[in-house]
Amino acid sequence: MKVLVPVKRVIDYNVKVRVHSDGSGVDLANVKMSMNPFDEIAVEEAIRLKEKGIASEVVVVSVGVKQAQETLRTALAMGADRAILIEAAANVDTVIEPLAVAKLLASLAKEEAPGLILGGKQAIDNDMNATGQMLSALLGWSQATFASEVTADGDSATVSREVDGGLQTIKIKLPAVITVDLRLNEPRYASLPNIMKAKAKPLAIKTPADYGVDVTRRLTVVRTAEPARRKAGAKMGSVDELIAKLRDEARVI
Repeated sequence: MKVLVPVKRVIDYNVKVRVHSDGSGVDLANVKMSMNPFDEIAVEEAIRLKEKGIASEVVVVSVGVKQAQETLRTALAMGADRAILIEAAANVDTVIEPLAVAKLLASLAKEEAPGLILGGKQAIDNDMNATGQMLSALLGWSQATFASEVTADGDSATVSREVDGGLQTIKIKLPAVITVDLRLNEPRYASLPNIMKAKAKPLAIKTPADYGVDVTRRLTVVRTAEPARRKAGAKMGSVDELIAKLRDEARVI
């Protein structure tokens, strides 16, 4: 079974995001970029499936700018077999919306014929949490979201998914789209020898035109702003004073 893993290049989660003074977007100049953490977990899970003999090949794909090759090389160093970059933008500030990404991935899936698509539940830059669901709908495949445990067996997969009330376990038919959550696994670090080997692994460059997909934006960002600063806390002199504050000011009791 071939496993296809979409990965996205995002601002590193350790970096403090800066917003342009005019509110037009996020400042990406000289900012460290890395693989979306949820996608990294998906890559790790796909590699583990291969190590168990369930998957025969792990293919990683990214949609975005040419610099995303670095992200794909990271996935190859972790253990993926080959990579595909769909170069859909020339400018790092250009946003490729979830629907366009889903259409590109759907076309690629028809070409590659994977038995399973494993992706992150969302990207940490826009938190859309939409691409996986759209991809499932476009392909007409089963889907399981927010996966914290995945077991593939023959023509089906059993997935434990995180829901508001705890965990829900479902069984889905393959091929399927599964989006993963943080608790699924702990991604491995790529060793230096594997980083060197990754440079020799195949990385194909495609364009949206190769798949007949229009990536023109349909959404307009009106304004981008930093979160409001939290007010300083206050110390209460007694339990009665705390209760009074919660009742009269916060109005939570």
